[in-house]
Amino acid sequence: MTARLGGQAQAALLFLLGATVLHAGLTDLHLRYVKAGLRPLLLLSGAVLIATAAATVRYEWRRPPHTGASHREPRISWLLTLPLLALILVAPPALGSYSATHTGTALQKPLGFPELPARGPLRLGVAEYAARAVHDRGRHLRDRPISITGFVATNGTNGTDDPYLVRMGLSCCAADALPVKIALTGEVPPVLRPDTWLEITGTYTPRRTKDPVNDGPVPYLEVTRAVPVPAPADPYEDWSG
Repeated sequence: MTARLGGQAQAALLFLLGATVLHAGLTDLHLRYVKAGLRPLLLLSGAVLIATAAATVRYEWRRPPHTGASHREPRISWLLTLPLLALILVAPPALGSYSATHTGTALQKPLGFPELPARGPLRLGVAEYAARAVHDRGRHLRDRPISITGFVATNGTNGTDDPYLVRMGLSCCAADALPVKIALTGEVPPVLRPDTWLEITGTYTPRRTKDPVNDGPVPYLEVTRAVPVPAPADPYEDWSG
């Protein structure tokens, strides 16, 4: 016969799960799993789980005692708390260069392009620059300094091709994250470590290449300056629109 958790054990696990979800939602931990826009739903889910745990405890206290022999839940059931504790104590790394080099670029043609400032430097995301460079042929990008932040991935197994600047984007959660890539040319640092985050300043170039994984278009950026930066709190770009 399969042993079932007692009411108190169920309440404890619900409380721990709710507390873990709240902890993730109140900190940047949730950005390792879901996009930032889902934070309110995480907080609501955590609150509901804790409220359910409290209701379970209240029910157990008010329930009449059993007249027969009592059955204690097996101690091994408390091992279910280990994944929850691991979630709190060990934050998983964001998807990086390994995923990027083994997955083809997910660049898609957008329905339209938002207006850009008429003059001055531009700060763009990797996906926005790539989309404008490929599908808008660099209109409004030419002869303007452009700043983009992403992580480094090498192009090819031998690392001799031009490196990529990459950002993983997601529509919902990390499970559906896909890369968009920009190839770098110009004043590129001679030694680049994969997964290093860089703030690149450069200019548009019409040069393109193909992603070796899926033959998708990969635009180039002419680099004039590359500065290492810390990984951002939110390593993903939101592609949900």
